[in-house]
Parts: sequence; structure tokens; C-alpha cells
Amino acid sequence: MRPLHLVPQNTNIDWLRWRHWATLVSVLMVTAAIALLVIRGLNFGIDFVGGQNIRVTFAQPVQIEDVRNRIDQLGYGESTIQQFGSPREIAIRMPVPGDDAGATARAVAQVREIVEKNYPGSRIGSVEAVSGKVSGELFQKGALALGLAMIAIAVYIWFRFEWQFGLGALLALAQDIIVTLGFFALTQLEFNLNTIAALLTILGYSLNDKIVIFDRVRENLRKYRKMEIVPLLNLSINETLARTVMTSLTLILSLAALVALGPDVIFGFSLAMLLGIVIGTWSSFFVGNGILIQFKVGPGSFKSDEEKAQEIKAKPGAVSFKDMP
Repeated sequence: MRPLHLVPQNTNIDWLRWRHWATLVSVLMVTAAIALLVIRGLNFGIDFVGGQNIRVTFAQPVQIEDVRNRIDQLGYGESTIQQFGSPREIAIRMPVPGDDAGATARAVAQVREIVEKNYPGSRIGSVEAVSGKVSGELFQKGALALGLAMIAIAVYIWFRFEWQFGLGALLALAQDIIVTLGFFALTQLEFNLNTIAALLTILGYSLNDKIVIFDRVRENLRKYRKMEIVPLLNLSINETLARTVMTSLTLILSLAALVALGPDVIFGFSLAMLLGIVIGTWSSFFVGNGILIQFKVGPGSFKSDEEKAQEIKAKPGAVSFKDMP
């Protein structure tokens, strides 16, 4: 039986023919994401802002505004009420009444009393509480983890390849993260520690994809000394296309299944991963390679001094300083 090839072995697609349009799309996506982050901001979960999150299942659909008014009457501050899953399930997020565990327990008991009294047949599900001090530390450490990961990635690629490759990878990874954050600002999905884990995972996948392509680019730069950079980049992408398609398609199918059928607790994680895989593949093709073109990287860019001296000697009529009288 003949093996199945999702990508024909002699694939020759001129990917970088669309690099100018791809650059425009990337700029628009990043600009829109930054605007959404500034205007709407992220819907931080209790992991980062502190508070308690109570999930309630009602016997029938309820008006969220009605529930919010009743919870705010307790005097703990403004609450956030969001639908969670089906129309009969909501999440009540409210400030933590101090760091006292007893005060938190009393607040939960009061919420339970209001819910059971005004909405017969309802039941309280999970209850989570995080103090403001702990949430601030979690946010700082999460942001620090993302920043250090991107710096370490840029330094690694710089030493592994050249600084042009490191800059291209860093800009491509920055696009992946910014666009994903912009999506969370647009949808107002809860941004919590699971989302940070998803962003770090996206960085790892996207980096691996870019290193595979960059490694083939470097090999082809040594192999095809007279080939122009754009055809060489297209060749490198096509030579690694089967691996990219197999890896990305496998992840996309599994993540799509988790988004559609998985539990609600990992919905944000799965959706962030799914978007990140798609954007990461896009940036591997166009953003990172586009930077190499902008910096005019070519077969002669990384030649050693000895190679350059040998080429000068090999030219007809070349005269070395030693031969001069």
C-alpha cells in the first residue's frame, strides 16, 4: 500500500509572493490587539485580582442583572456575574472580605442563603478564593515568566544561528502573544493562570516550528551559494512543510475537540492554544522569514574571513598584498 502524503514531496509553493500582504495583515492584527488591550483590557480572573469565585447552577435560566443586584446588597463591593456554560450556570466573582478565612466563609454562606432563598432548586458548585496579596504576586510572576522566556528564546537563537534569526524569531513570537492577548480582550474570556500556561506553551511550540525552518534555511544558505534569498526561503519552507502540516494539523484537531467537547474549566486554555497554533504557524512562514529579507540575509552573509579571502584569491586577476612589490 502506498504511503499517504498530505503534502506532495515535490511541493513548490511561492509562499513569499504574499509577504507584503502578510506583513500588512500582521501589522493590522497587532495594532487591533494593542488597541483592544488599551480600550477594553483583560478580564482578569481571581488568580490576578483577588476575590472569590462562586459557581451556581440554577433550576431555570435567570436574569444576570437581577442576580448582580441581590449580591451587591451584601456590601462586599461590586460583583461580576458571568454566564458559565449553559444559561442556567453562572459564575459570581466578588471581592474577598479581607484575608480572614472566617470572613470568606461567612460571605459564601450569605451568597448561598440569597441564592437558595430567591432561586429555589439552585445549588452552589465550586468556591475559589484568592487574597489580593497573593493575586498580585501571581500576576508579577506570570508576566516575569513570559518576559524571561522570550528573552531566553531570542538569546538562544542568536547564539544558535545569527542575530538576524534571533530578531526575526523574537518579533514573530511577540506577534503570537500580542494577538492572543488581543483575542482575550475582544472576547473578555477570563484571563487566569491557565491562560499564562497556554501562552508559555504557545511560545514553546512556535519556537520549535521556527527553529526547524531556520535550521533548513541555514543549511540551504551553505548549500546554494548563488541562489537568491527569496527562492531559498521558499525552498526551505516547502522542504519542512510536511512536518509543519502534520504537527499543526494534529494539534488543531485535538484542540478543536477540547474546545467543542472539553470541560469548561479548560475552555480558555484550549481556545488560547488553538489560536496560538494558527498564529504561530502564520508567523513562522511570513514574519520570521520576512525579517531575514528585510536585513538582506543571503548566502554570503555568514561567510568566515577565510572563505571570503579564498573567494578573492580565486577571482581572475586578483592580487594579494604579499605579491605586491
